[in-house]
Amino acid sequence: MVKHLILCDCSGSQPLDSAALSAACGLTCSKVHSSLCAAQTEAAATALAQPDAIICCTQESRFFTELAGEIGADLPLFLDLRDRAGWSREAVSAAAVLPKMSALVAEAQQAVAPAKTLDVTSEGLCLILGGEGCDGVALEAAEKLQEILGVTVLLRATEAPPLSRGFDTLHGRLRSARGALGGFEVTVDALQPAVLTGRNPSWGAPQDGGRSHCDIILDLSGGLPLFPAPEKREGYLRADPKSPSAVADAILAASQLVGTFEKPLYIKAEPLLCAHSRASKQGCSRCLDICPTGAISPNGDAVTIDPMICAGCGACASLCPSSAITYDAPSGESLIRRIQTLARAYLQARGITPRLLVVDAHGGEMIRLAARFYDGLPATVIPLEVEAFNTFGHAEVLAARAAGFCEVALLPGPRADLAVTEAEVALANAIAAGSVRILHLNDPEALSADLYAARPLAPAPAVPQRPMGKRRQITRQAALTLNAPDVKLPLPDGAPYGAVLVDTEACTLCLSCVSLCPSGALGDNPDLPQLRFQEDACLQCGLCANVCPEQAITYAPRLNLASEALDQVVLHEEEPFACIDCGALFGVKSTVEKITEKLAGKHSMFANPEAARMIQMCDDCRVNAQFHQQNSPFAGAERPRVRTTEDYLSKRRDH
Repeated sequence: MVKHLILCDCSGSQPLDSAALSAACGLTCSKVHSSLCAAQTEAAATALAQPDAIICCTQESRFFTELAGEIGADLPLFLDLRDRAGWSREAVSAAAVLPKMSALVAEAQQAVAPAKTLDVTSEGLCLILGGEGCDGVALEAAEKLQEILGVTVLLRATEAPPLSRGFDTLHGRLRSARGALGGFEVTVDALQPAVLTGRNPSWGAPQDGGRSHCDIILDLSGGLPLFPAPEKREGYLRADPKSPSAVADAILAASQLVGTFEKPLYIKAEPLLCAHSRASKQGCSRCLDICPTGAISPNGDAVTIDPMICAGCGACASLCPSSAITYDAPSGESLIRRIQTLARAYLQARGITPRLLVVDAHGGEMIRLAARFYDGLPATVIPLEVEAFNTFGHAEVLAARAAGFCEVALLPGPRADLAVTEAEVALANAIAAGSVRILHLNDPEALSADLYAARPLAPAPAVPQRPMGKRRQITRQAALTLNAPDVKLPLPDGAPYGAVLVDTEACTLCLSCVSLCPSGALGDNPDLPQLRFQEDACLQCGLCANVCPEQAITYAPRLNLASEALDQVVLHEEEPFACIDCGALFGVKSTVEKITEKLAGKHSMFANPEAARMIQMCDDCRVNAQFHQQNSPFAGAERPRVRTTEDYLSKRRDH
């Protein structure tokens, strides 16, 4: 079904050319309306009655959604052409912004699979935490919530329990808390329940290690937060008890957390690809080190992610060297397709020197303010709004450059992890110089001024490429497009690409590194004592260096674009030893000679020459020699003769 664009120039404030836009994007377009949300409501209803309508206005999306419901039409798609393209200092004519508008229209048509979700049920069991000097605030909050939630208040310093029976009251010291909305578990020491019988209410006997479960925690203690990144822990509400407005906001938020909620499953994990550890030796820990909420924890050779705690920042997916962790709300593949669609549509509409501006919801609002009050975005700057800012890493930057963008500008919002963004920017610029920069801006006017300022841009590739696959594959293909062939690009320390360097004087070819390599980058030769290496597969995870008993392995972070990186090369090899009995090749000659020198005649097991010779035998010959040696441990007493039928008959005849 061909989609249909519904155009409105917002009271003549932006230039639109219906025929030119239709020709550029290949869709049917309505005539250009001026006031679909007010004076031309009937025209809006007629337009919405068409299947697969795209309303080119997001400001009045609520109005159009309600109108579609009233007339029984399908919910339309919404596309913001005005703030992102039409309201711009350079939008002097429809032709000036036509390439950009056609790119935005093409991107809006990309089908994005809905995020997978998990149902979370909250029955409204709320634990309110008081603190030193804050118990009164906690009790006031309980009074307000007792008719809505099942409230328990944990007091810290109150001498006597309150008389209210509208909620439960405890006295104690919170030792620990874990979980998230609908599944918190708390442990309390010196726990004393309120005893309200009799004339004088009191506290019961204290008890350590009391455990309880709740759906919501309202922390009014004024102390340190119970969880890392507390603002990202769903169901955990924390407010400064000295701020009445903050407390009121937290109480209101708590009152809304009753019912069944959909928790997005942000991350998809493939444990078999994980390079965290092998044989109790630690390797990659990038995701563990960066997770702000503590949702990731070791689980044997891999890591496990608690979906209830994961806040969906996407940093782990950007840093994972093996794609064992990928973002799935939406998927990373859909993000790459959006980038490539924007570049292809812009260039096909004869746009020049395109630049990509990556924003999250906060940056999207800055664009709208810049468009309304200042100069908006230049005609060559194409905005891309992403769900989680940190999902846009070095692979996405390089994919954008390979697709035809001359620059990528990142505008991180307050929820972005700047350390992750800066590391990914450094890596992308090391692979393709001048590809990406970070805009540390919070002012819409400054955003417009920065984007309009003249600056040198990296040249676009002569033939744009659109690599697909895993992030490592995308990175290599894009790097080949943006660099001269056969170069070895030095990368920052900690990069997930590079070479393994072996000290051949120290290496004994024990091949421990081969047995633990999670990606198969290190290999052996079944016929010869060799250590082989395929650089393209190396994750730089650290496992081989950690397991090497000789400390013979180091790393060289780099991206080798030569074809040799795709082949196995020999890092170290030695002459094999020939069995002194059968001549079969086995082991390493230098190692066998060293062992013989250290043990022959010097160890009780190899004191005599015959035993010492076994060191220089292959497995088969060694077993054979052990079996036939004098006092062989394999030898035993002579086995008794097997009794037969004739033996039994003979015995009967004798009697």
